[in-house]
Amino acid sequence: MDNIDLVYLWVDGNDPQWQTKRNAFVKTADGKTEETCKGRYADNDELKYSLRSAEKHIPWIRRIFIVTDSQTPGWLDVSNPKVKIIDHKDILPQASLPCFNASVIEYFLYKIPDLAEQFLYANDDMFFNADLQPDFFYAKDGFPVVRLKKYPFDNLIYHIRHLIGKKPGYYRTAIYEAALLVKNIFRKYYSGAPHHNVDAYKKSDYKKAIEDVFKAQVEISFSNHTRTKGELQRSAILYYVLAIGHGHLKHVNNRESLRIPAQVDDFMKKLLSRKPKLFCLNDSQRVSDEDRKRIKPFLEELFPEKSTFEKL
Repeated sequence: MDNIDLVYLWVDGNDPQWQTKRNAFVKTADGKTEETCKGRYADNDELKYSLRSAEKHIPWIRRIFIVTDSQTPGWLDVSNPKVKIIDHKDILPQASLPCFNASVIEYFLYKIPDLAEQFLYANDDMFFNADLQPDFFYAKDGFPVVRLKKYPFDNLIYHIRHLIGKKPGYYRTAIYEAALLVKNIFRKYYSGAPHHNVDAYKKSDYKKAIEDVFKAQVEISFSNHTRTKGELQRSAILYYVLAIGHGHLKHVNNRESLRIPAQVDDFMKKLLSRKPKLFCLNDSQRVSDEDRKRIKPFLEELFPEKSTFEKL
């Protein structure tokens, strides 16, 4: 496990040019749903602080790839040989472009040039909060540790919500459908949901999942420029590697992997109460602009030292 890479998705949703391009594909821009909310694209410099956390806590990472849409963070030192910008057009098929759909972008991460066989994948709002070694992410056999949160009654809850007319949102529906898909193919059902934090993969299994196992679902979805219900969600790959014995299931709690909703009153209090190894500061349709103003000061307090990925 000498070569492990780290991959991020990043977008500057504050960029007027990007906004104009996206608005041409958005049916409803009210910002009140999972699919259209400002929090899905708002940039509060989370990537800068996530990179600081990575350099501090997992310095053994070989290379860092940042997947973007014709954008580069203004603070990023692109001369640093350890970090590389990957444009959507370098890995996505023409039919997917332009793409404002993270689910579709994720299908093609394995196509990143020179990507290591073992790689970690993170959104820019995910952070490393403790010194971690490669064996936190990969077992001795080289297969990834698949972290899920227990949802023992997930199947029942899903159907109850439908019965009472309160349908689950895009994310919960996509996860449930991914679990059902794997169950139908491999006769194995995983009720746990992804921990919504940094995940580990093997590129060969990722490629096999996209190009073979879930090929039909991917081909249906990859021309969805924005989030669309019914498309394949990346959690299917996690369930797939577990089903074929190429992953090690670990159910985690908030002391190992914590999701902090960005609308909570005190980020630091929430973090210190759990002291997790990984955390996600999750923006959503429930988060206000006033809430977002508290994000950068919190991250600056937590990770005050500049990384070598930043311009002098």
